[in-house]
Amino acid sequence: MNTIRHLAEPAGTLRRVCAMILVCALVAGCSTRPGPGSLETSTAAEQGAENHTILIATTRERSDKPATYFNGERATHPNYAIATVSVPPTHKPGKIEWPSRPPGDPATDFTLRGAAYIKDRAAFKSALNSELAKRKPADREAFVFVHGYNTRFAEALYRFTQVVHDSRAPVVPVLFTWASRGSVTDYVYDMNSAQIARDALEQTLRDIAATGVKRINILAHSMGSYLLVETLRQISISKNPINQDRFGIIALAAPDIDIDLFKQQLKRAGKPDKPFLILVSKDDRALKASSLLAGGKQRVGRYGNTEELASLGAIVIDLTKLSGENAANHDKFAQIARIAPELRDTLLNARLGENVGAPSPTGGRLGDIIGRGANIVLTVPKTILNAPISVLAGQ
Repeated sequence: MNTIRHLAEPAGTLRRVCAMILVCALVAGCSTRPGPGSLETSTAAEQGAENHTILIATTRERSDKPATYFNGERATHPNYAIATVSVPPTHKPGKIEWPSRPPGDPATDFTLRGAAYIKDRAAFKSALNSELAKRKPADREAFVFVHGYNTRFAEALYRFTQVVHDSRAPVVPVLFTWASRGSVTDYVYDMNSAQIARDALEQTLRDIAATGVKRINILAHSMGSYLLVETLRQISISKNPINQDRFGIIALAAPDIDIDLFKQQLKRAGKPDKPFLILVSKDDRALKASSLLAGGKQRVGRYGNTEELASLGAIVIDLTKLSGENAANHDKFAQIARIAPELRDTLLNARLGENVGAPSPTGGRLGDIIGRGANIVLTVPKTILNAPISVLAGQ
């Protein structure tokens, strides 16, 4: 019997790996993905296209291939860059209008308008201060995005641009991109790369906090959520934690984190003064495959007990009833950026122990704001309201 069991275990592991590859291939296979050389610069003029300047901190290697900038290998030290991407006037919220061939047409496609490496940390902070100075004092906030597994540099850059554009937030965008190879077969490599990137992300957050920034808002997706939570835990237990008042919204979208690990992380770091915002979807097939690969343990982004997540100090937005843009249902977060301004104003004023049901500065209540999004369910901590509530759009 022992022999039979030992023979069965590798087969079970193989099935889990095959499930991961199959499901994640649904994401990659929906369209042609941008490869090396896809970031050619367009100088074509287009009235109505809107430019967004993105600052970049990364643990990726610089690429020696033209129009690529960074590859999926790990650098020995952080690298920095700045890029300007234009969004076409025909853009539809939640989507990335990829060029059929580089550099693309700014009238119909996302296009790179310019990019350059930044020399070092000091130059990065100087560039961030320059961008902050262009905003009114009340708008001098940073918005940091940490992407997930199986993400190439161009994909991270354009996805973040889409979120920034759709959210209309008056912030300075900072992309933290770690060394994902952008291949469905490199899950373990990517996970190790995320772990290796913790110190670099901590240093980046500390560098941002050392500028003239008023507040740091963070959005992490999928495996990037694991990287972010580990980094925040690392900061909180250090001898020099960052004052929590420096942070605004911290959002975890489809977090690829073992639920037991997440509970342990929060237990060690302590509940945040402000609640995490967690976006989940019970039909997320990529996280289902990740769970199989992890021995059947639930991932936070697919966890069905939203009340338990709320009890841990999170506001949970359940996107299960929202139609996904691809078969994996893993990128739904990109579709709700359009409600971000009102959501942001309310959440920035939400602290554990206070009533987030009170009117926001924009005049709405949190439930009403979420309710204007299609097919979205909200669960909030008992310490914010007298009891957890769920608000279903249209009801």
